[in-house]
Order: sequence, then C-alpha cells, then structure tokens
Amino acid sequence: MVPPLFKKSRKVNNYDLYANHAWFVPGVGGMFSLLGWFLIGNLLGSLLLAVCYLFLPKSVIDDYSMLVVYPLSFLPAMVYAAQKSQKNSLFDTGYKLNSSHFGPFKAWQIVVITVALTFATMMSFDYINYLHFKLTTSTPAMKAFYDQIVELLGSMTGGPFWSSFLLVAIFAPIFEEWLCRGMVLRGLLTKMKPVWAIVVSALFFALIHMNPWQALNAFIIGVVMGYVYYKTGSLWLTMLIHFVNNGAAVVLSQFSSLEAVDFWIDYFPTGTYIALSVVGVLLFCACILAFRRIPLEQKRGNIDTVTLNID
Repeated sequence: MVPPLFKKSRKVNNYDLYANHAWFVPGVGGMFSLLGWFLIGNLLGSLLLAVCYLFLPKSVIDDYSMLVVYPLSFLPAMVYAAQKSQKNSLFDTGYKLNSSHFGPFKAWQIVVITVALTFATMMSFDYINYLHFKLTTSTPAMKAFYDQIVELLGSMTGGPFWSSFLLVAIFAPIFEEWLCRGMVLRGLLTKMKPVWAIVVSALFFALIHMNPWQALNAFIIGVVMGYVYYKTGSLWLTMLIHFVNNGAAVVLSQFSSLEAVDFWIDYFPTGTYIALSVVGVLLFCACILAFRRIPLEQKRGNIDTVTLNID
C-alpha cells in the first residue's frame, strides 16, 4: 500500500513563478549552484548570439538580440530551481518569494517611501561610487579595460530607446530580483543571521554584473534592497527599487547633454551637488527609519511560509 504522503502532493501552479520555486530554499551551496546554472545560461546566450550573426543583419542583432539573450541567461537557473522545488515540496517547508508586510503603512505609502529611498541611495552614495571609479581607472591598463566594457555594454543596449528601457528597466529587475532576492536572499535568511544573509546576497548581486565598475554600486543598492526584502518580504518592492534605479539611468542617457556623464558629480555645480548629497543622506536615513517601524514576525524576516494545498 502506498503511504498517503506519496499519493498526494502540494499543488504547484505552472503559471505562477513564485509558487513554482517556493520549496527550493538554497543555502550557500545552493547559491553557488544557481550561479553555475546562471553562467551556463550566459554560455547558451553567447552561442545563440553567434548563431544569430550567421543569419541576421548586424544592425538587427545589435539593436534587439539582448531582448532574447538576456532572459535566456536566467532560464537554466529557473528550471533548476523549479525542479528542486517540486522535489522538495513533498517533504520540506516552503517560503514565499513575495509577501506583503508593510506594518503601519498602506501600500501606496510604502511605494512612495521605496521610491524616495531609491533616489536617496543614488544621491547619498554617488561620491563613493565616483571615488571607486577614479581608483579603478587610475592606470592606463585599467582605463583601457573600462573603455572596452563600456563599448561592450553600449553595443548590447545601443538600440532604440524602447528596447533599451525594456531590457534594463523591466527585464533586469524581474530576472535579477528573482535570482538575488527571491532565491538567494530568501534562502540565506533561513540559514544564517540576517545581516550576513543581506551582505552575502548583495555580494552575489555584485558578482553577476561581471565587471568591477558596476560591482560597488550593485553591492550598495543590493544591501538596500536586501534590507527592504528582509523587512517586508516583498519582491515587488525590490523590483520597484531596481526599476527606478535602472530606469532613471536609461532616461538620463537619452539627453545629449548627459551622454558622457557617469555620476551626478559630473553634472551638478559643486554647491548644488553638496546640497543634494546632504538632502540625499537625510532622506535616506528617514526612509530607513520608516522601514524600521515595520515589526518583524520572525528572525528570518517577514517572509511567509507557504500554505499547504494538498489534493
């Protein structure tokens, strides 16, 4: 006679990305497994790109290829996580990728605070990122390497505005937040102290950008998004931060007067820049204090367990 446990399994909605991965709760080892599958996805994307060059005009590839290649780089990791989750759903506890713990705030209020936090982070840490850039391009060899990276990134996002915006401001928040907060941070929060889980997931986020010039900014914004996820459990909010941060960069890049500007310090007069930096720091502190008002329901943060749904 087959035990009831093996006759029934939790329902998994094949069209719900979050439900399909809820029972895969990776630790450090699982994080590196996801990284490995992500790198395999990048390899598959590169192979697809090489094939495209054989059959499609170069202008079409330069303008639109990343709209296909970029999502493909995440596909192996997503399939791997779905399979692990399906297997673990028979025995293990699942944790939702997206929860909604907003404490004393209404949904629209937490959205406003989150957007304000994003802009405050951009201004508060601009000078640190600027110093990092100067340090890492201080030698001719590193500057030449940086120019090559910029040229490569430009070739991948140099298409029409709508395709660049779709890739950088829509696709990147959806796929990278699924991986870095929804999978990696959610898993680490169940395995280690929250501060270390946030830091490690932010380092992972910096690593997948695969170049030293984006790494520091990615780490800083990764820590901020990690804290927001820890306090709210909301992947939607971290996607919003990612969207605002990336979307602002894409929109500003469309203005001819800002084409060569990498940092706010390059654009604003000194006095204005200092004033904006001070306002940014004050606003950043105010937003963090607002998130601190959201009570924690468990040590792992406000990440809900999955409600059992057995046939």
